[in-house]
Amino acid sequence: MSPSRGALVAGAALTAAAAATIAVVVWPESSDSGLAGESGSRTPSRASAAPSPTRSYPLSTPPRTIPAVREHIAARGPGWRPGPAAGVVIAAGSGTLADEGQLLAKELKIHYRGDVPARAGDVELALTPGKGTPESYTLTTRDGRVTISGPDQAGVFYGTRTLKQSVRADGDMPEGEVRDRPDRPQRGLNLDIARKYYTVAWIEDRLREMADLKLNQLGLHFSDDQAFRIQSDTHPEVVSPQHLTKAEVRQILGLAGRLHIQVVPELDSPGHLGAVLRAHPDLQLRNVSGVRSTGSLDISDPGAAKLIDELLGEFTELFGGRYWHLGADEYRALMAKDPAASYPQLQRAAQQKYGPQAGIKDLATGWLNDRAAVVRPRGKQPKAWNDGFFRDGVVHADKDIEVEYWTGKEYGARLPEEYLREGRRVVNLNDEFLYYVLGQPNNFVYPTGKRIYEQWTPLVLRGTQPVPARYSGQILGGRFAVWGDLPLAQTPAQVAQGIRMPLRATAQKLWDPGKPALSWDQFRALAARIDGAG
Repeated sequence: MSPSRGALVAGAALTAAAAATIAVVVWPESSDSGLAGESGSRTPSRASAAPSPTRSYPLSTPPRTIPAVREHIAARGPGWRPGPAAGVVIAAGSGTLADEGQLLAKELKIHYRGDVPARAGDVELALTPGKGTPESYTLTTRDGRVTISGPDQAGVFYGTRTLKQSVRADGDMPEGEVRDRPDRPQRGLNLDIARKYYTVAWIEDRLREMADLKLNQLGLHFSDDQAFRIQSDTHPEVVSPQHLTKAEVRQILGLAGRLHIQVVPELDSPGHLGAVLRAHPDLQLRNVSGVRSTGSLDISDPGAAKLIDELLGEFTELFGGRYWHLGADEYRALMAKDPAASYPQLQRAAQQKYGPQAGIKDLATGWLNDRAAVVRPRGKQPKAWNDGFFRDGVVHADKDIEVEYWTGKEYGARLPEEYLREGRRVVNLNDEFLYYVLGQPNNFVYPTGKRIYEQWTPLVLRGTQPVPARYSGQILGGRFAVWGDLPLAQTPAQVAQGIRMPLRATAQKLWDPGKPALSWDQFRALAARIDGAG
C-alpha cells in the first residue's frame, strides 16, 4: 500500500460563458518512506487537465487505520469528511445502535440526530441481521455519505472505529467500500491488578484504547500472593486495604460493555493465594517437615474447596460476562523434586479419591475440574493456564476448559501441539512475545511492538516457532499481558506508555495475522498520527 491514501482531485467549476483550462489539485503518490515523515500531512501539486463539465477523481486507496482493514473496494469520488452540517443517524429498526452513534458523533464533533433519514454529509449506522459474523462490518462511502452496517452491534461499532481513525489519520474517509472482520474471536489485554494497583480511571483509559484497536477482552488477575484487590462480602478478611469496590468494578464493567469488551476475571487457585492464606493460615499447604508452601492451598483439606467456591459464587455474580479464568498454574506441590514424598497428605487424598494409581497431579486436575463445575452453571466458559493441564494422569482436565498458553517452562512441560492434538482450544499469551513483566525478573525482557509486528502470529504459541497451520482453527486468539512482579519498577503512566506500541502490534496481528502492508516505521508513524490527533 502506498503511504499516501490517494489523490483528491478538485476541479474549478466551469461557467457557461467560457471554457477554460481547469487547475486540478492532485495529491501525488509518494514513496513508502512518506509515512515516516514528521507531519504526515499531504502536500498538493498543480497539474493541467482538459476542460470538463464534471469533477474527476483518482481511484481511492484504503483508509489508514490500526488494525488495517482487511478488504477495500476502491472507487472514484471525493470521499467523506466531517463538516458543520454532518450528523450521525440511526437506520430504521437499528435503535440499539444509539450508544455507538452518540459516541461517534462526540468523537467526530458532529451532530447526533438519532432515528431519522440520512441526508447529504451524514453517517448512517444500520443493523443487517444475518449478513456476516457478529464482529464483521461493511463501511460504504458514496455520494458524500457513509453507511456502516453489520449483523451485530459489535461489528458496527468496529466500523465506527475505522471511520474515527481514518479521519484522525488523514482528515477523511476515502470513497469505496470496506469489508472487514477479525481473524480471531478473542483479542485483548491481560492486566495484573493484584500485584500492582491501578485506579479506575487508568483502567478505563485502557478500555478506551483497546476499543479503538478493536480488542474485545480485558483479563483481570485480581488475586495473588501480594494482594486481593476486589471488595468481598462473603470473605472481607481476605481483601487488601487498597482495592476496587464493587461499585467501581460495576463502573468498569459498564464502560467495557458499551465498548464491546468482555472482562475475563481470574481468581487463581490452588496456587497464587498468599493474600487469601494470610487470613486463613490453617488452609496453607505444608510439606512433610512442616514448612509452608508460598501461596498454595492444601487441597486435601475440604475447607480449601469451601473457601474458594464461596468466593467463586460471589464473584461470578458480580462479573456478568461469558468467561471465567480459574488459574491452576504453578502449584508449588508439583514443583517439588518428589511431590509424593514432600506432600504425603496430598498423595493420600489423591489415592483415596481417584484410586491407587493416582498422584498429586490427578488431585490438582480434579481440583480444576471441580472449580469448572462451579462456574459453568453460572454461565461461564472456564479457562486455565497451560501448566494446569497434565499428561498421562488418571484424571484428565475437562475438554471444554480453554487452555491459556503462556509458557514452555512449566512442570512436566508440554509442547503446544500436545494440547492441540487432544482437540483443545487454545488462547495465545506466549511469554516470549506478549509478557510485559514489571522489573524484568527471571530473564523477562520488556517486549517490543516491532518484534510482535514482524515475528509473531497467533500460531506462535511457544518460543518463536509456529505450530502447524492445520491447528489454526483451534487457536482462538490472544492477549498481551502486563504482570506486576516488581510493582514499583514502573509508574502506571510508564506502564501505559510502555505497552502502547506492543498493544497496537498485537491488535494488528490478531485482526489480520498476515504480513502487514506497512513497514514497522510506517506503522509507528501512523500510530503517532492517529493518537496525536483529536
